Amino acid sequence: MADEFRLASSNIDHDGRLPRQYMGEGQGAKKNISPPVEWYNVPDGTKTLALIVQDIDAPEPSAPIVPYIIWVVVNIPPTLKKLPEGFSGKAEQMGGEYAGIKEGVNDMKKTGWEAPVLPSHGHRIEFKLYALDDELRLGNKVTKDKVLDAIEGHVLGEAVLIAHF
Repeated sequence: MADEFRLASSNIDHDGRLPRQYMGEGQGAKKNISPPVEWYNVPDGTKTLALIVQDIDAPEPSAPIVPYIIWVVVNIPPTLKKLPEGFSGKAEQMGGEYAGIKEGVNDMKKTGWEAPVLPSHGHRIEFKLYALDDELRLGNKVTKDKVLDAIEGHVLGEAVLIAHF
């Protein structure tokens, strides 16, 4: 267990709740900020990491479940240990190891982190980090479906974090 590939966020409270500033319900500048995520024990042989964040209870917990894509991030160097709070949209200006990271298109048809205003609370937000044995070359428009197709046969490990909103 101690050396298991895992994902965490210091800003998800002890009850597993994702604070409002990360969702569409926040206020002003404290709204739709990408939360900090950190990972541990990346599998040996990992060349890149990919992250997909989705509301796995969309559109309504009682209706047919169609996961809602909030954030897609690819080509995260395995030497990095985290993405800081507010990272979305800042890879280029952060430079260094962050410069090659690419954000994909979410279900709001925008690039980067974009969480909807939910019709009700009680939704599970799934953060899934994939350790891959190869770089992803997905062109200009990165989507969840393109990522899932491209990683087939290249996944060395998966780490999942579930938060509630």
